[in-house]
Amino acid sequence: MSVPALEVRQVAYSDPLVVPMLTELSHEYWTRYRHTLGDLTEEMRSREFSPPGGGLLLLLVDGEPIAGGAFRQYDQATAELKRIWTHSAHRRRGLARRVLAELEREIADRGYRRIYLTTGPRQPEAKALYLAAGYTPPYDPNLPPERIGKHPFEKELQLS
Repeated sequence: MSVPALEVRQVAYSDPLVVPMLTELSHEYWTRYRHTLGDLTEEMRSREFSPPGGGLLLLLVDGEPIAGGAFRQYDQATAELKRIWTHSAHRRRGLARRVLAELEREIADRGYRRIYLTTGPRQPEAKALYLAAGYTPPYDPNLPPERIGKHPFEKELQLS
């Protein structure tokens, strides 16, 4: 049995392929925090997430989005990761790590030297992902998650 090819595609937030990502992210935030992400559609249309300072990429199988993530400029040297997502039917396959690697490559190619991000206190799988991928928490990770609030992470990029 052959494994379907994984395609990495840079897309605009207006691309219809982004809709499943936004739908699932909205559902995740509602079930974990009992609030919405606000108007994700407006956020995603923001020029902040467009080249040259930002971007969005999706991992596709047979033309269907199964994972993705975005970034925008945080400061002159730093990109901020946003909306790292894996489709609910495709989790536990290392796709989020692949999204991070692709985003890091793109961010470095754009000349950024650092990455910053935050994740919520009720997302232990995200915390584990970022720690495993070499991101540093500027807080005591042994504190109770709700006491920390939003969990910030940062990473220096190795420029080639």
